Amino acid sequence: QVQLVESGGGLVQSGGSLNLSCVATGSTFSVYPMGWIRRPLGKERELVAIINRAGGSTSYGDSVKGRFTISRDNAKNTVYLQMSSLKPEDTAAYYCGRAMYYDPHLELENFDIWGQGTQVTVSS
Repeated sequence: QVQLVESGGGLVQSGGSLNLSCVATGSTFSVYPMGWIRRPLGKERELVAIINRAGGSTSYGDSVKGRFTISRDNAKNTVYLQMSSLKPEDTAAYYCGRAMYYDPHLELENFDIWGQGTQVTVSS
């Protein structure tokens, strides 16, 4: 079975940058679409970004377009989220998830494996 482990969260000032990583361990025989999902405190989860198996197709939530970049290195079983021009409203717990299939607006219930999350806090 696959496990996902996120890292890279922390405290950053508004306008700053932060890079998150998600490493898949275990039975990684197959490549899946992957996504980043965030949950602001007291708010609903939202899909931040999703990437297809080969990495050639990506999609982003409206609130992060132009600021965040999702990428992957399948040889390293790793997915990345590069975050720039961070805003206080980006403060959230960020999770990576394995998607059952690629869709730009994939419902969150279609991510079948989730990491433990990493906290990103953006100060004003």
